[in-house]
Amino acid sequence: MAKEIDYLDSKYYENRELSWLKFDYRVLSEAKDKSIPLLERLKFVSITSSNLDEFFMVRVASLRDQISAGYKGVDIAGMTASEQLKRIFHDTRDLVAGQYSTYNRTLVPLMAQKGIRIIDRFEDLSESQERFVDRYFDENVYPVLTPMAVDASRPFPLIRNKTLNIVSRLKKKTGVKLKISGEGEAEYATVQVPSVLPRLVKIPSEEEGEKEVFLLLEQVIERNIAKLYLNYDVEASHPYRIMRNADLSIDEDDADDLLKEIQKQLKMRQWGEVIRLEVEETIDKKLLKFLREELDIRDDEAIYKISGPIDLTFLMKLYGLEGYDEDRYAPYVPAQVPEIPAGQEIFASIRRGDIFLHHPYQTFDPVVEFIHRAAVDPKVLAIKQTLYRVSGNSPIIASLALAAENGKQVTVLVELKARFDEENNIGWAKMLEKAGCHVIYGLVGLKTHSKIALVVRREEDGIRRYVHLGTGNYNDSTARLYSDCGIFTCSEDIGEDATAVFNMLSGYSEPASWNRLVVAPIWLRDHFLKLIDREKEFAASGKEGRIIAKMNSLCDKAIINALYEAAAAGVKIDLIVRGICCLKTGLPGIADRIRVRSIVGNFLEHSRIYYFRNNGDEEIYMGSADWMPRNLDRRVEIIFPVLDEEGKEKAKHILKVELSDNVKANILKEDGTYRKVDRRGKQKLNSQERFCEEAQALVAAKEAESERLFIPIMADDEEGS
Repeated sequence: MAKEIDYLDSKYYENRELSWLKFDYRVLSEAKDKSIPLLERLKFVSITSSNLDEFFMVRVASLRDQISAGYKGVDIAGMTASEQLKRIFHDTRDLVAGQYSTYNRTLVPLMAQKGIRIIDRFEDLSESQERFVDRYFDENVYPVLTPMAVDASRPFPLIRNKTLNIVSRLKKKTGVKLKISGEGEAEYATVQVPSVLPRLVKIPSEEEGEKEVFLLLEQVIERNIAKLYLNYDVEASHPYRIMRNADLSIDEDDADDLLKEIQKQLKMRQWGEVIRLEVEETIDKKLLKFLREELDIRDDEAIYKISGPIDLTFLMKLYGLEGYDEDRYAPYVPAQVPEIPAGQEIFASIRRGDIFLHHPYQTFDPVVEFIHRAAVDPKVLAIKQTLYRVSGNSPIIASLALAAENGKQVTVLVELKARFDEENNIGWAKMLEKAGCHVIYGLVGLKTHSKIALVVRREEDGIRRYVHLGTGNYNDSTARLYSDCGIFTCSEDIGEDATAVFNMLSGYSEPASWNRLVVAPIWLRDHFLKLIDREKEFAASGKEGRIIAKMNSLCDKAIINALYEAAAAGVKIDLIVRGICCLKTGLPGIADRIRVRSIVGNFLEHSRIYYFRNNGDEEIYMGSADWMPRNLDRRVEIIFPVLDEEGKEKAKHILKVELSDNVKANILKEDGTYRKVDRRGKQKLNSQERFCEEAQALVAAKEAESERLFIPIMADDEEGS
């Protein structure tokens, strides 16, 4: 008898952090793809740099906190915090090396071919360019700078998180007496490269064929650094950048005022422990030693010597260069939603039936219009909405404020703990309160990550509730970049559930049961486990078991174990996981029954869609939750069913097309690596391009149908009369 396999064994799981780094490698692979336009490739390098910053500030910082606290536990893959850090530092060095190899060896020469040049050494300037740069420094940069000397009376200043700075080693000029210096002579100084000025300084070109020439701002300052320290000789200067622990630690139970506590923690974020120091690889040894001592860096692993410009996020600024349209993808204009014709009241459209939305292929405008119409419609009595991340100039926020000013009951849950959007959300919350909205500042111990909006309207036949549910944020800016799904409905069952959600969020106890919605953290985990187990039972009884799940991340051990056991029973499982995936493929007893793919393309894959065959009575859910412990146990999340048949077909079509993608899909192999689909002998299929084409074609078909006229044929004698 074959030995039963224990799928809970840690050897069957991938470490979460290492899996995330593999995702950033996949993003970097887009920058290496020769078929992608140049400026798009620069964008992907910038994204990998931004991703890595957040990874250090949050994930690496968390592991360091575990070590400092003496925590000895292991993760899902059986690794201690120390073991994870060791692997992380190894893999991140390889990733950074790959970033700069791609930039220096491939993208810089390609930019030169296009007439774009970034001078990263001021020594490479011509005489006329030097004069231009010096004048630019005197007129624009010098007045903004604040050099900070370090001596016995002036300690090393607090360096803000993520800022670019220049450190200098100085020597007092012979015969100079310093009246305002301390007891000792200043030997070192640092100055912050001002973020209020453009990092890319455009300078005149002197080479034939060069259209755009830039010098980095830190090089402008380095060239003129002596002007900051007139009584000293500058012996060496180099830029550097630090990353600090930015993971907020909030004791919500002891916080009398959550708003004030988060504001206090945001200030502390700028001064957390230094977890990463980036310097030029040619940095002066004495300067590096000085920085290590002053920043209290004891671990060599925290120091990254960079072979190029520090902080490649500046490359995103090149993306919008004028005159280079051929080096970018043609801008995609989201298609209209056919079920919501122009000029027709949105509530009337929703009454005709549930409306399935697929962004950014279809416009996000109906969601914005939904809230705006509710704000000005005299029949609307109340609006209730959750907000996790919104845009900088949000029309939805403006509409909510307008609704309150119009006398409607407006309740908004603004999640103050949305990472790196805390300050932004605090501002919005205060503004909404001033407008007369009832604002809820999240829940103690839980993040409210659900995406739901409820409009209560008095109509001729009584009160009707209109609901929008989505997989993405109420952010009109990211809705053009993120791939998300949503529905409009006026279903009574979902309307009742939506009311119960907001009653729960505003302080009432949760209902004993729900009609249609599945809500975390109380019910969602068990519901997913039951759905997976049901497919397992079907397969065990000889019937077809089938699961298709699309999400951002998969790292919950109980869910993964359930998937392993379902596959062992015969269930065929396809997973579309953009980022972290702690599940492994090709395990004994499962063979090829579980397949995993990750799609990295022009749009950020962000939707969550869960399909269960259910012996032919298919069930499809969408929502805000990934299969992660934080989503299932520590957040308020909503998963909603796709109920109408047309919506089900659209959701199934999304899954089918993405499972057929052979351009942007990466397949998780048994050895833990990701590789592009082997496309030999297959027709090219880019799922994101296909969705763009289909959305536009659907609108064109609807327009053609509406323009078709039916003219009766008249008799001959009538024609002549």
